[in-house]
Amino acid sequence: MPSFDISRSRFRLADDHLIVLCELAAGNEVPEDLATARKELVDSGLINPGGELVHSLLPLLKTVLNPGVVISLEAAGRQGDLRHGMLIGEDHVVAHEAWPGEAEAEYSCVQPKMLVWKLADMVNLQQPRVSPATPLSVLETTVGTIEAGFAGLDGAARARSGEEERDLVHRSMAATGTLAEPSLTFLTELMCELRSSWRMTAAWRGTSGEQAGVSARGFAVWDCGPLGYWLRELPEEPVPAEKITPGGPFRLVRVEAKTIWTRITELLPDDAEIRGAAA
Repeated sequence: MPSFDISRSRFRLADDHLIVLCELAAGNEVPEDLATARKELVDSGLINPGGELVHSLLPLLKTVLNPGVVISLEAAGRQGDLRHGMLIGEDHVVAHEAWPGEAEAEYSCVQPKMLVWKLADMVNLQQPRVSPATPLSVLETTVGTIEAGFAGLDGAARARSGEEERDLVHRSMAATGTLAEPSLTFLTELMCELRSSWRMTAAWRGTSGEQAGVSARGFAVWDCGPLGYWLRELPEEPVPAEKITPGGPFRLVRVEAKTIWTRITELLPDDAEIRGAAA
């Protein structure tokens, strides 16, 4: 069910609820197949029976309907995949955060000066007291080896011990024959300590040559808990899924939390890029 917290200007909405609100805000009729979502919005008090929206929704919907910059955050972990993000409009910034196993995401307004802080919080960016000691700082293999490792990790979901889990992941990657020791064992450790792997992408209206188009940039990270943060340099983001092949190169480089902070700030378009998009 949708709900809202007026004291903090935040709303819990599923995709269907957001579609209904956008249709109403644009003055359109709500499709029949969204009647249930519309009723839930009425029952929650976000719209009245006549289809009028509560005033507190206006900043959110104005931004959702006409964002200048869209930031997408796709995170994968042992609880499944989650999609978070941020929409930057002319007057407001709206963040949305999913929750494992829930249809509704939380939408909230963010002060522009807190934008980078909010994105860092979405990925749980932490400054470790001591940098982890690791035998390697760069790992290179193939996409197929990584896929085999994750398949082994999925198969180890009911492993009776951490040692059994590591053995399954290790054997899955060893079977590809593309990675030698000690890299094979260390990559196994990274995968078994993996808290989440995520990629963050920013997109905005831009140009491609003389044609209007979309400009984008992004980066991807593995958060391996006690083994630190690892920047995925290859495949380089943003990359379409259809261009990723099993034989393609895969490279991880260990980085500090401050490097990720810098990459988040560099993700956003600068003033010149925004002016170019407006032109």
